[in-house]
Amino acid sequence: MVSAPRATTPGTDEVDRIVAAWHRERPDLVVEPLAVFSRVSRLARHLDRARRGAFARHSLEPWEFDVLSALRRAGEPYSLSPGALVTATLVTSGTMTNRIDRLEARGLVERHRSPGDRRGVLVQLTAEGRERVDAAMTDLLDVEGRVLDALAPEERPQLADLLRTVAAQFDD
Repeated sequence: MVSAPRATTPGTDEVDRIVAAWHRERPDLVVEPLAVFSRVSRLARHLDRARRGAFARHSLEPWEFDVLSALRRAGEPYSLSPGALVTATLVTSGTMTNRIDRLEARGLVERHRSPGDRRGVLVQLTAEGRERVDAAMTDLLDVEGRVLDALAPEERPQLADLLRTVAAQFDD
């Protein structure tokens, strides 16, 4: 679980100390990117732990949540082809086959023949899978919302916009 964010004043966190040390030791380097991306990296590690905790409270692994949430977001009847799941989760088709097998064995998804293609298969969320992913999503949003409590409400969209701008260079 994520603990309440500690209030710090600018210039007092661990990254500021790291940046200052590099600046002192290598004044020839422009260390500004370190001030941003070290914080992003540290935040990502904290969020990963918080996400894993939220999923574990619902007996889900992160990869299970990824597959189940892709199906849930698809809308009724909460089904997608394995290829669409590969695209949504950025894994190989072999990995997805294994994941579907494991989720099916747990009763969280079912395979059905595609009505439009006799050779095709659709993966569908079961009622238990839907309950589990909905509960995990609610828990996740609660945890992540508490992390954002460190920001004023008007700062949240600004941060989202800035991160979108930086991340856009990596999108296809």
